[in-house]
Amino acid sequence: MRTSSPARSTTVLAAAFLALAAFVPSTAGTAHAAGPPPGKAPACATGQLCLWAKPEFKGTRHAHELSTMDINSCTALPAGTSAQSLVNRTGRPVTTYQSAVCAETGEFQTYPGDGVQLPQSLYLVRAFKVWER
Repeated sequence: MRTSSPARSTTVLAAAFLALAAFVPSTAGTAHAAGPPPGKAPACATGQLCLWAKPEFKGTRHAHELSTMDINSCTALPAGTSAQSLVNRTGRPVTTYQSAVCAETGEFQTYPGDGVQLPQSLYLVRAFKVWER
């Protein structure tokens, strides 16, 4: 009967690990596209509704100031654009809509205005309404 020594077993395991590690792509030196670092809140000032084109607060960010929004009115995002993540720091409830005209026949959801952070919407946001408190 043949037995292996603990040193040989360790060497074999280390070699197997290194061989597998060669197939895992390295993330060293790669940049993350416009999203906040893990564990850090996305940039959105008090009084703003911030919408990002991509999940996890990445892609193009559109900030809407409470002082310039029409309360209780539908605000469509620019034609051909949509949002997939948001932060609501308006201090007021905001409803997001799948429809660009705030139709309730598509998906919609209301979020409170106390700093809600939504990393990924269940649908493409194309319009929103800011409500009175």
